[in-house]
Amino acid sequence: MEIQTNTNDMNPDRYPMKPLGNANAFEKIEDLKNFFQKIRFLNLDDLLEKLTMSAGKKSFLVFKNNKYVNVRTENIALFYVEHESSVIMCFDKQEYFVNHSLEQIQNSLSEKQFFRLNRQYLINFNAIKEVEHYFARKLLVNVMVPVKEKLLVSKEKVTSFLHWLDNR
Repeated sequence: MEIQTNTNDMNPDRYPMKPLGNANAFEKIEDLKNFFQKIRFLNLDDLLEKLTMSAGKKSFLVFKNNKYVNVRTENIALFYVEHESSVIMCFDKQEYFVNHSLEQIQNSLSEKQFFRLNRQYLINFNAIKEVEHYFARKLLVNVMVPVKEKLLVSKEKVTSFLHWLDNR
């Protein structure tokens, strides 16, 4: 007596995971599980990072007149560099030196609230009175507090600055 086998049932192309041996099949399953778990955690880490970045730093601890003072970020009009030191300028025109570079300060603040105009200035949205066109496709930013220099936005940053102003 001869048993007939259907050759279509034995066709390895019909299986999504070709049975090359039990060990290989289980390894493939584990690889797929690990792949999807990594993707899930990468996305979760990105979301958590974005959430913490958007909140930004709430205050800066500064030293003035032999006292430590907490300066709330909402009271800060701008940060600027003077003699290689970072300075806080508040809306009430008080100034404080801070022990961080402008880049470190920028990374710790909310991108929605503060914008890096150029190498010397980081400005709070609420400090901007108006923006004018300036020579060579630059922008002149007029602020609510007195500053020693003209606050200029380079032509390379004009588009991103206007986008920041418009999309808050």
